[in-house]
Amino acid sequence: MTDVSLIDGKAIAADVRTEVASAVAELKSAHDYAPTLAVVLVGEDPASQVYVRNKHKFTRESGMRSLEHKFSEDVSEDSVVKLVRSLNADPAVDGILVQLPLPKHINTDRVIGEIDPAKDVDGLTEISAGRLSLGREGLRPCTPVGSVILAKKALDFHGESLSGKHCVIVGRSILVGKPAALLFLEENCTVTIAHSRTQDLAYVCRSADILVAAVGRPLMVKGDWIKNGAVVIDVGINRVPNTNPKAKRPTKLVGDVDFKAAKENALAITPVPGGVGPMTIACLLRNTVLAACARRDWDVPEVLL
Repeated sequence: MTDVSLIDGKAIAADVRTEVASAVAELKSAHDYAPTLAVVLVGEDPASQVYVRNKHKFTRESGMRSLEHKFSEDVSEDSVVKLVRSLNADPAVDGILVQLPLPKHINTDRVIGEIDPAKDVDGLTEISAGRLSLGREGLRPCTPVGSVILAKKALDFHGESLSGKHCVIVGRSILVGKPAALLFLEENCTVTIAHSRTQDLAYVCRSADILVAAVGRPLMVKGDWIKNGAVVIDVGINRVPNTNPKAKRPTKLVGDVDFKAAKENALAITPVPGGVGPMTIACLLRNTVLAACARRDWDVPEVLL
């Protein structure tokens, strides 16, 4: 058993947002300009509404402009595409985020594909994915970037680095798993992508110095799947019934990792909530500043380098 430390995503995200605010202040001083983030929300999904509300709050707190565009659940796909195109054409908009998931009648690939890659602050367009795959400069997906930062911070605290570590990523989605693999590879990790059909998944996970769980199944990764001294990044956010008779709410949030059991072996682990989630928003704000600078050929403020 190790002396496990919690990776405080809220505190680390607050540090990133402080850096973003400093960068925004520098842009205002040098260019009399504050970057603008436009968020598109379709429908009434409660989780999406919370995310968008927090994005709006933290965007404004950092000194940037925040635009919100809301559609009803039954909006047509063409209407959403028309809005995205208008945001592409608006020179005052630096970043565009379409909140996912979209309603089933809307083709998500089509909508995301309409976003100008120069404004793709969520890093989801084909151009952004291609640049990441080729190792070229571009806007990176926020949740994977946040996961790398958290793992790096945890290892730094213990006097270690990412370089040379074996990173196992459970999950192969285009949103998290695949881009996270490429980002950890850029940090000189040896990377294995595993998934629900991996043979002897528990054995593969036990080989990980860094384990990233992003499979979307509550408590799938068991405590004895964690190697002693591993860093665990739990990307999962799952709502499950709350069996505690004293609980005030009928459901609770859990990750993809059995947190209580995993911390018996882990060197450091992210909680759910309060781990990766806050980092996603912080990295979104950072990307908006980077996009604003790249579009205008301005030097990126040193605090973000």
